[in-house]
Amino acid sequence: MFNIKANSRRVEPGDIFVAIKGHTVDGHKYIDDAVKRGASVVVVSESIPDIDGVKIIKTDDTQKWLNAYLLEIYKDKFKNMKFVGVTGTNGKTTTCFLTYETLLSMGINACYIGTIGYYDKNTHYELPNTTPSMIDLYEILNNAYESGIETVVMEVSSHSLVEKRVAGLQYDTVGYTNITQDHLDFHKTMENYLNAKLLLLNHVKDKSKVIYNQDDSYLGKEEKLQDGISYGFNGKDLKIFEYQNKEYGTHIVFKYKDKFYYVDTKLKNKFNVYNYIMSAILVNNLGYDLDEVLSHSMEIDPPSGRCDIVPYDQGNIIVDYAHTPDAVEKIITSFQENSNGRIITIIGCGGDRDSTKRPIMGDIATTNSDYAIITSDNPRTEDPEKIIEDILTGIKRKNFIVIPDRIKAIQKGIDMLHPEDTLLILGKGHENYQIIGTVKYHMDDKEIAKDYIELKKKK
Repeated sequence: MFNIKANSRRVEPGDIFVAIKGHTVDGHKYIDDAVKRGASVVVVSESIPDIDGVKIIKTDDTQKWLNAYLLEIYKDKFKNMKFVGVTGTNGKTTTCFLTYETLLSMGINACYIGTIGYYDKNTHYELPNTTPSMIDLYEILNNAYESGIETVVMEVSSHSLVEKRVAGLQYDTVGYTNITQDHLDFHKTMENYLNAKLLLLNHVKDKSKVIYNQDDSYLGKEEKLQDGISYGFNGKDLKIFEYQNKEYGTHIVFKYKDKFYYVDTKLKNKFNVYNYIMSAILVNNLGYDLDEVLSHSMEIDPPSGRCDIVPYDQGNIIVDYAHTPDAVEKIITSFQENSNGRIITIIGCGGDRDSTKRPIMGDIATTNSDYAIITSDNPRTEDPEKIIEDILTGIKRKNFIVIPDRIKAIQKGIDMLHPEDTLLILGKGHENYQIIGTVKYHMDDKEIAKDYIELKKKK
């Protein structure tokens, strides 16, 4: 039973309601609603009138009070669970989901928490953030514990580390995928961004090893990681020797602890070689035999919205979440390696987010693709046309068209396809919405593509 809430709509009889002053919402305005729903205790930072039958706790900072309460009540309970944490700019979702699926295939009762929601073998639901707020996270973990979850696999975002959302958690093993430009609207500089990621090291259990990507320009030379396990094509501890794209996926050859390993996976492209290798070593680092881990490689699939294939007999259509300069470049160049036709890329940039990456994204998309379609991607409270103008400032070629309406952009991309061409629909992946202003409207790239293909068949 999780009896403390910061959202009045979720209050049940007997709960504690904590009134938190956030950036846009003040919980004190919802005290009456919480009491009507049965709150027996209200925690406030402002003076309020007495309420019959309700205990009022006054404190200077309700968020600090809440964090201290959660740590005191739940910290010891979670010590009985194993935790895997993965951070980095790109690859967190795929790496964590592969790790979660591997554990399930090995008979371990595991759950996943991250960008695409919460998963265990019986449940799936969406989450508002990659790493939820501390109160939401502790409620999720408490429910997982009570349902018998043994191992938690989590994406840990830089925002969550700065905001101490994972306070009190200690990880049995953690991984660093890569560090490239993202979230500079929040962190301001790459140095701040890297340092935020490194805060995860404060949450690693004694004698636990950190796994990091030696090939990454930031991680490979970061002194705080040098005692960990490095992997990559230049890895000091685990060295990837080669990978071969096959019809079924990828064949990988690597060496670890003086032993060569040969493994087949269902995943394609170089960036998924990194993701799979890290996931395998994360599970191995929990104490499981690596040969056993690798034996389950063909039982696991990439998560939704990561290199999702939309069936089409007039060309190849891929929907992917790539929304950073590095991720966009990697996915385009990976498909270039395996395509006999043109690469057509649909791309946009989100509003109210790091605007400095917009011209970079435009340059990458047009430089590496045969043709690009510039469109909208969650404009939020910004003018979509202004976002597109920012993207266009980085473009040096004339191999693009602007279609602000994302549905029309996807339809145009499909219309352009020849049988051996590849259409990359990037930026939203698993998301089934478009945020315009502060409202979420239903919009699913994969669904749009499928519906339009069906419409073309009927004509």
